[in-house]
Amino acid sequence: MQRTDRRLRRGAAVCLGLALVTLSAPAANGIALDSTATASWGGSVPSKVHNPWLWQATVGQSPAGPAALVFFTSRTRYLESTGVLVGRNGGYRLIPLHVAEDHGLLSPDGRHYLRPSGELLDLTTGQQRRTIHTGMQPLAWSPNGQRVLGTRSNNDSVISFGPDNQQLNDPEKPDDVLVVDPYRGTEQVVTAGIFAAYAAGAWSPGGDLVAVAGPPDVPALVAERQRLVVVDPADDSPRWQVDLGDRRTLAGPAAWHPDGRRIALLAFDGCAGPGCTPEQTAARTLRIEFLDASTGRAVGQPLPVASSTSTIVGWRGDDPIVQQSIAVDQGEDRRAVLAALSPGGGREVLVTAPAGSTSLAVPGDLLTRAAFGGPERRPSPFAAPLWFYLTLTVPALLALALLVRRQRRRRESHPTPSAEARP
Repeated sequence: MQRTDRRLRRGAAVCLGLALVTLSAPAANGIALDSTATASWGGSVPSKVHNPWLWQATVGQSPAGPAALVFFTSRTRYLESTGVLVGRNGGYRLIPLHVAEDHGLLSPDGRHYLRPSGELLDLTTGQQRRTIHTGMQPLAWSPNGQRVLGTRSNNDSVISFGPDNQQLNDPEKPDDVLVVDPYRGTEQVVTAGIFAAYAAGAWSPGGDLVAVAGPPDVPALVAERQRLVVVDPADDSPRWQVDLGDRRTLAGPAAWHPDGRRIALLAFDGCAGPGCTPEQTAARTLRIEFLDASTGRAVGQPLPVASSTSTIVGWRGDDPIVQQSIAVDQGEDRRAVLAALSPGGGREVLVTAPAGSTSLAVPGDLLTRAAFGGPERRPSPFAAPLWFYLTLTVPALLALALLVRRQRRRRESHPTPSAEARP
């Protein structure tokens, strides 16, 4: 009995100590603790990041912005694609996505995350508000962070039929190109020609022109072909357009070279179209090509890239910074990385995301300064929501209550003899 009591008291003391620690943690009051954070780290992008803890707090529960980067992974408690913010203070926070929601855009200053639903999430306060009331897919944020280039689908969600079973509407309509102000909620439709859809878009370094690419509104047999158009949103007039064929596309939101003279394309050799087998797709050879930004004519020498390259996210001088998907060890899930490519064939990995990650986003201000090489950071287990601390605290309090109750019953069943009753 005494041994059992000692064990019970020891366990209750441990639980009580844990409860006191957790209750005194800042996260219990809505301010999560990030023990890895340092004031000197905020001006650079970490060289490596890791998957969050299952109980990691969300941005709404405990803000940690502005962002040093955001990556996406399904290895969270949501078990589906989830954004993971790594703040400039070193803190990790989750950005849960809606069901079937695509990835959004990180603002150039790292303070906001724009969802495809039109909701603007403030990463520094955790507040979210709807600013755009149209179903827009964001493509690229303007260099000054005031406007967003996007596309809106005009397809009919339901096909209607008349009394004679004739189709009354067209479920597939050309998409719109939009320039929106996510802070004021205003939008402008930009005339860029007729496109079935838009796959990518990019702003010029001065923010006065946009480049958009996608399949033109043509029969399905050639729908895989892409067209590139450069437009001035101010006067709503296309400058030029060029047919890219079915093996070239705009190289992403940072496709426009910082010198303003060239636009980068991702091109490949090999099987093209939806009929390609996985083996044929894997056998493609990729390269980066350049077009003259004023004429659309090919310029410069192509730059070979790995087949896993998906987009250009920024530039370090003349070297494009690309997103790639790699497997570090055999049998391991692939992970997203950012790498700088040089014309001589060099490749320097700048940022490595954890296994299972699918994409990376770095704020434009850090990309412009090429502020890479920050220390590797790990998520803090103390940066948790209140419910997690309550989950730890309740068992401790129950154990303490059980100990008190047991001691009280022992005293009642074995009363201490009075002084008069002693011999």
